[in-house]
Order: sequence, then structure tokens, then C-alpha cells
Amino acid sequence: MTPAPSGAGSFDLTELLARRGGERYALHDRHLNPQLPRMLRTIGFDRTYERAEGAYFWDADGNDYLDMLAGFGVMGLGRHHPVVRKALHDVVDASLADLTRFDCPPLPGLLAERLLAHSPHLERVFFSNSGTEAVETALKFARYATGRPRILYCDHAFHGLTVGSLSVNGESGFRDGFAPLLPDTAIALGDLAALERELARGDVAALVVEPIQGKGVHESPPGFLPAAQELLHRHRALLIADEVQTGLGRTGDFYAYQHEPGVEPDLVCVAKALSGGYVPVGATLGKDWIFRKVYSSMDRVLVHSASFGSNAQAMAAGLAVLSVIEDEGLVARARATGDLLRARLGALVDRYEFLHEVRGRGLMTGIEFGRPRSLALRGRWAMLQAARKGLFAQIVVVPLLQKHRILTQVSGDHLEVIKLIPPLTIGEKEVDRFVTAFTEVMDEAHAGGGLLWDFGKTLVKQAVAQR
Repeated sequence: MTPAPSGAGSFDLTELLARRGGERYALHDRHLNPQLPRMLRTIGFDRTYERAEGAYFWDADGNDYLDMLAGFGVMGLGRHHPVVRKALHDVVDASLADLTRFDCPPLPGLLAERLLAHSPHLERVFFSNSGTEAVETALKFARYATGRPRILYCDHAFHGLTVGSLSVNGESGFRDGFAPLLPDTAIALGDLAALERELARGDVAALVVEPIQGKGVHESPPGFLPAAQELLHRHRALLIADEVQTGLGRTGDFYAYQHEPGVEPDLVCVAKALSGGYVPVGATLGKDWIFRKVYSSMDRVLVHSASFGSNAQAMAAGLAVLSVIEDEGLVARARATGDLLRARLGALVDRYEFLHEVRGRGLMTGIEFGRPRSLALRGRWAMLQAARKGLFAQIVVVPLLQKHRILTQVSGDHLEVIKLIPPLTIGEKEVDRFVTAFTEVMDEAHAGGGLLWDFGKTLVKQAVAQR
């Protein structure tokens, strides 16, 4: 019998981080994306965070930072939730025979069962490693199940950055330079006439749609999803709901499409929060007939698979996440806290000329800025717009971090919108802290002086220099 490894060796993670953790920005400069540290330094985000828990980070001096970004939605439960931590310790300590490829381990079936309990019209699940892989799976399954090549998507959508998901990405900034992509077609969000026109060509496999677009935080218009579903099914095409960011309670329902009665997508993509912030995981849920058509015989048993899909750590994290969502009532909590946040922010719209709209659902909120009425403020707005659209939102984000220690970010390039997607665990205390800080930043912006506008001039110079 081969003895178990002793565990002795030269690697010591704690020692390595203590010795070289201070090189973090230099290491990125040398070995990773060189524009990331450059961008962080430019906007004053080059902070060093030492630890995190729940909705907060702490720096080396013990200062706390409120996280209103949640890793772009990954940290739905906040960081290091004790239930998820315990599940991961348990699954590692169990020394399971994982990823043998020729057995049926229990954890994937148990996680699928629990996910499907929240999705009563869906019957099967494929587990992958990310949101973009969940979308890729849906695209492949829709094409194979319908025998048609073309996928429709919406302007300004974001479905991922691999070639298939990039083909249904509605933002040109991500697509430029990566052609040729798949032969897919964009329509405006809510445009039923355009949808029917494309379906009439007879080659459409599916429409993929975010019920609430992450870019700009735009909801699909009331009635669009059920009407689109009816049109798609009439033309033997499928509805794919991309719930990678909006799913698992983010919008105050388990899925965002559930805000519209009668909507039952044929395929649903989830990821992000399902990971618990620890182990990447994606899931594509679908109707039984679609899966049976893709996996139609034993010869096709591996026609679509993922090397790390359904691994024990990811499945354990997902099971723990769903347990926390249910046990702590986080779906209802997200709805109530989100309503409170938007009500408090919405009350400021008439007070500040730069603030044009507050919108969203649950704990997914968009704060949109626009051209002010008064002459003096219009001049400052015009200065920023002439250099680069989106700079005003950025000069709001920066003092929120630097002065108030609150992490936020704009919702997309060239957009005057800040998107708030905090952990679902936040409450009134965090709402108070954010609204108080945001009010102070807005007061400074309208006063027309101080560090905020000095930083705005710096961003203008940077934008002009990059042209």
C-alpha cells in the first residue's frame, strides 16, 4: 500500500505572502495585464487590502472599507461566509475521489437538485466553471436542439468574453479586433418588432437576454419577456435567460425573470454568487428535452463537458451558498434593503442637478448622472464630456473610496452610471453609510471646487493624452 504524503515540503503560503506580498503591483506590472496597475494608480485605487469579511475590507492600518461592488457580483454572501468556509474545509478534509470521470459522485446531483427546486419548470443542469462557460453551453445546446445557427441578443448586453459569448456581447468595445465572430444578430432591448422580423427568417435558434442588463442597469421593458417568449416558441426558437449577475436573489427574487409572471426560459445561466466567492462555478439549467437531444446516445455522452466542471469543492460551495440564501432569507432581504437604498437615493434627485435617475431592483442599483441645468455646472459637465464620456461618474467614484472608504465603480465604459451590487447581506447600517457619503460627494460636486474637480482635471488630461 502506498503511504499517504506526509505534507512536508518547502512551500509555505503564509511565509510567501509575508515575504513578497508587498510586491503585488510590481508583479502585475511585470507578469500580468500591465494596464491594470496603471489604471488603478491613475484613479487612485491602488490600495493594499490586508483582509476581508462580509461586506468590508481592512487595510494594514485597520481602516475599514465598505464593499458596494461584491467582486462584480461574485461575493453575494460577502467575503468568507462561515458556512461556506466550513463546507470547503469539510470537503477537502473528506479526501473524496473527485473528478475520476467514470463515476457519478453525489455532490453534483445534490446541487442540481437544490438549484432546480428554485426553477420548477427546468429539469436538468450542466456544471461548468464560469458565467461565460454557462453562456457558451446555452448557445451550443440551443443550436443543437433547434438545428439552427443564429442567436439573437440585445444591444449593450454583456454575456462573456470567450468567442461564443463575445458574439452575443452588445458592446463594441469588447468585440473590436476579435472578428470574425459567430453569425449572431443584435436587437434593441424590448424591440418585439425587430425580434419578430429576425425570427421570420427561420434560422434563429434562440434569444439570449439579461432580464436586467448589468451595463447601465436597464430592466427589460414590462411585458417584453413574456411576449418575446411567445414569439420565440411560435417560431420554434428558445429563450435563454442570462442570470449570471442577476440570479440567486440579487434582484429580490431568486431569478430576475421571475419579476414577469409566466416567463419560463428554456435555458438559464447562473454563476458568480454560486461560488461563494471561493471556487469558480457556472451552471446551465435547461428543459429535459434539450438535454436529451444533446446527449442523445451513449456515443454522445461526452459531447459537451468541462475538465473541472462538477468538482467537489465547487459543488460544496454551491450547496453551502444555497443553504445560506434560504436560511438567512437573503432574497427577501435583498428586496427590502434595495428598496430602502433606492428610496433614500431617489429622494436626492430633485436636490442635485447632476443626479438624473436612480433605478434597479433588489440590490442591483444604477445611479445615472446627466447634464445639469445651471450655466456654471453645465460648463464643468461639458469640460468632462468633451474629454471623455463617463468621467463625471468616475470623479464621484474616486472620493467615495479615497475620502469615505467605500468601493464602487462605473457600470461600463463611456457611461455616466455607477452600479451598486453589494453583498446581499448588507442592511440599514450600510445603506446609511453609503447615502451619507454619496450626499457629501454630491454637495462637493455642486459646490464646484475642492479635490473632486481637481481630480476631474487630472482625468481630463489623461483622456486627452490617450487620444
